[in-house]
Amino acid sequence: MADLKLSPVLHTPRLVLRPFTPDDAPAVQAYASDFEVASTTLSMPHPYPEDGGAAWIASHGASRAAGTLPLAIARRGDGAVLGAIELRLAAEHRRAELGYTLARWEWGKGYATEAARALVRYGFTELGLHRVHADHMARNPASGAVLRKLGMRHEGTQRRHVLRWGAWEDIERYGMLREEWDEAEASLQAA
Repeated sequence: MADLKLSPVLHTPRLVLRPFTPDDAPAVQAYASDFEVASTTLSMPHPYPEDGGAAWIASHGASRAAGTLPLAIARRGDGAVLGAIELRLAAEHRRAELGYTLARWEWGKGYATEAARALVRYGFTELGLHRVHADHMARNPASGAVLRKLGMRHEGTQRRHVLRWGAWEDIERYGMLREEWDEAEASLQAA
């Protein structure tokens, strides 16, 4: 598997996925402070701590050393940071968990799908992954739609699996194997 200390820069038609820099902290602070964004995640605090964006970015070296590949989702052209995406690797099993967060004002524009497709492609083709999976809260069906657009299969519901802000949340699990990715990519190329 590739060395995560050397983060990739991935280009899509509208986006650049790249390592975060300290200059990105205000953008992270802005979207992470939004209650609607935090409520769709399993761990983002609300209210978001002052200077939380800078602290989170500063933690990325340790995250990469522990097997997580965090990248900024930036718009091509103006470079605006729209969100974050990551793969959390289990190298011994050649698998990874995909996670992403997008600024609420950018929801519904296809950016999450575009970014996720690029990072999953990188995981399968460059990191040699065998499997990628992702979880989302059942009350966030838009995230499930992103995963289905990638060609992931629904693998089950974990009922009342997490306690988030005093409420039990059902978690939906999606997954994809390398050969399923190859089939999905071939279908996209043929279309």
